[in-house]
Amino acid sequence: MNLVQAIQAEQIKSEIPAFNVGDTVRVSFKIVEGKTERVQAYEGLVIAMKNAGIGKTFTVRKNSYGIGVERVFPLHSPRVENVEVLRRGKVRRAKLYYIRAKVGKKSKVKELIISKKEIEGQKA
Repeated sequence: MNLVQAIQAEQIKSEIPAFNVGDTVRVSFKIVEGKTERVQAYEGLVIAMKNAGIGKTFTVRKNSYGIGVERVFPLHSPRVENVEVLRRGKVRRAKLYYIRAKVGKKSKVKELIISKKEIEGQKA
């Protein structure tokens, strides 16, 4: 293992919940304003995930007062405190860029309903 891989291995987070494209998530991240630091939540739909390893990012889209707002988060960044999955989404695409053109209820993603057997199978 070379030096770059050793440094990356130290910085990769281990406690990351399993989430996919189409899930509704709440991302808590640190914001620095002057000398103060606070945690702010950003809640929305995951429309894309890119790369692998230390450079993995995910894009979250939300509607804020009728305007679509997207933000890209680096998954292993120390600024991202935690990612909480609120709803699982049932999608058939790897990237949900088509959601940008949808307005109102058409921009929603159906909820993925998981049976108790599947939940137990995932934990094992």
